[in-house]
Amino acid sequence: MRDKGLRLRNGLSHAVLILVSVILAFPFVWMLSGAFKDNLEVVKMPPQLLPSHWNFDNFAEIAKYFPLSRFLLNSVGVAVATTILQLFVCTMAAYVFAKIPFRGRQGIFLLFLTTMMIPTQVTLTPLFILFQKTHLIDTYAALILPGIFSAYGTFLMRQQIMTIPDDLLEAAFMDGASYFRIFRSVVLPLVKPTLAALTIFAFMSSWNSFLWPLIVTNSKELMTMPLGLSKLQGRWATQWNILMAGNVISFVPIFVVYLFAQRYFIKGMTMSGIK
Repeated sequence: MRDKGLRLRNGLSHAVLILVSVILAFPFVWMLSGAFKDNLEVVKMPPQLLPSHWNFDNFAEIAKYFPLSRFLLNSVGVAVATTILQLFVCTMAAYVFAKIPFRGRQGIFLLFLTTMMIPTQVTLTPLFILFQKTHLIDTYAALILPGIFSAYGTFLMRQQIMTIPDDLLEAAFMDGASYFRIFRSVVLPLVKPTLAALTIFAFMSSWNSFLWPLIVTNSKELMTMPLGLSKLQGRWATQWNILMAGNVISFVPIFVVYLFAQRYFIKGMTMSGIK
């Protein structure tokens, strides 16, 4: 009787999980399907899941609205640079907060964490004034620099580094290793799963950023993919098939990053102690 009840609960749990998975996957399936429909079929009622005729011209049509290759290159370059720099800054800051004792360390870290409660929109104006005073508006530096500092990324890495035994670091000190040598040779190899998780978060945040690039870029040569996708929305009407095709192109780089890092993603989140 107990085994029968257990099987029933497991069956219900799997049914709920399957239902939730279908609900979450449906927008992506609809986006992919709409990218290959014509402009009339994509708004056809009742809706049709699969296109009656697969239209591959939608992807070529995007180039008529904005320079697709240029915007893609900008997005990839900015996202990669921001991700690499954020990993470096957050990991080194986390190492200091977790393993290097100094007066006021805990208070400074708590003050650092309070910045997570400040909405991003509040910081846009002072940040814009700062970049304007330093003559960095409409430059790649303006797109990259604000994204390399992350309180959440530092907190995530600190939780993981704190699990490293102090005896291991003390043994390295006794062998004559410096702080930086320990960070490079001992700490980094042990936090690779969490680094993979932070890589996904940082890349997605930079890739999907819209408001800040909209504010600090004036020239078309510096615009990123989200700004380009906004140009596909007309004032009076929107060609949804073209917009969905653009979203598919924008989705591919994030999917590729996750595909290569997903084997470490769950492991990194669980090892870091984030609930």
